Amino acid sequence: MSEFTIVECPRDAMQGWAHFIPTEKKINYLNQLLKVGFDVLDFGSFVSPKAIPQLADTKEVVRRLDMSNSATKLLAIVANKRGAEDAVQYDEISYLGFPFSISETFQLRNTNKTIAASLAEVEEMQQLCVQRGKKLVLYISMGFGNPYGDEYTAEIAIQWFKRLTDLGIEIIAMADTVGVANPETIKYIYDNLIPAFPQIEIGAHFHSAAQTWEEKIQAAYDSGCMRFDSSLKGIGGCPMAEDELVGNIATENIIQWAKQKNIPLHLNEEAFAQAMFMAAEVFV
Repeated sequence: MSEFTIVECPRDAMQGWAHFIPTEKKINYLNQLLKVGFDVLDFGSFVSPKAIPQLADTKEVVRRLDMSNSATKLLAIVANKRGAEDAVQYDEISYLGFPFSISETFQLRNTNKTIAASLAEVEEMQQLCVQRGKKLVLYISMGFGNPYGDEYTAEIAIQWFKRLTDLGIEIIAMADTVGVANPETIKYIYDNLIPAFPQIEIGAHFHSAAQTWEEKIQAAYDSGCMRFDSSLKGIGGCPMAEDELVGNIATENIIQWAKQKNIPLHLNEEAFAQAMFMAAEVFV
């Protein structure tokens, strides 16, 4: 992959928000984001409404998104095969995202399954996606370490990556779920993955404190990563991970950084400015 790709993640921003964002407000915001020209919009999830009540309206939301003048592709997160079976029913959705944790503790917390059970389910979801003309996007969550004391090394992360590619997965993002990645580990992992797997689209889903986002993006980019997840205003984080959410990297920061590097983005700046204005009204 040669083009710089931004995956805008309003789903990640919304899922842990303290009070319910009205469905109409979600739809208007997402429709504005579709005008910006992001490559992918991670817009919602097909998971238990008990686990993530904020996104219980995803089925209604997807039906009312205006894709008519947008080249952006929709991605929905699923936590199991049942959710995947729901998501593949929608022609509008191109990608199904699944968080595959290499921390046993977190996989149990996040999807209520062991790593072994999740691996078997990934295989079933991949087959389903192939049958229905979708692509499965895997997030290797806790890909740079975990706060639970579960065994972790960069080599373990790389070994899991290889195992997942053996299932035919074509898009895999390394996820820094709790913001513990440092430039050295990022560089080591991407230096080892990107040359070894040229057929795989390899992404980065970093959570980060405000003062460390740039060094993470720079380290991954320098090692050849061209696909980055972010959210407007840096809102988000995984509510299943720890009590304190570590936010996403702010999309506006990535855009500014890319401009300084003369990286072409092909975004509608006027639509983006309006989306930023709307974000301030959605996340209040």
